[in-house]
Amino acid sequence: MLERNLDRAKAHKPIVIEVAGEPLGVVVPHGQGYRFLAVKLPAFAIDGQEFASVELAHVAVSQAVRDGLSPAA
Repeated sequence: MLERNLDRAKAHKPIVIEVAGEPLGVVVPHGQGYRFLAVKLPAFAIDGQEFASVELAHVAVSQAVRDGLSPAA
C-alpha cells in the first residue's frame, strides 16, 4: 500500500517555473492541465490560474513579470 502512495506522489510532484533564473512559482497537475501557484510577488497576478501545459504557464508567468516591470505599472 505504501508503494502505491509513493507512485501517486510522484505523479503530483510540482514543476518549478523560473524566469531569468529566478523561481517564481510551481505548476501542479490539475484536471486536464496544470494549476499555477505563485511563490514570488511578480507572479501573484496569475496565482491559481489553470493552463493546458507547463509551457503555456511559463509564457504567462514571463508575461506577468514583464507587465510588472513596465514603467506604466
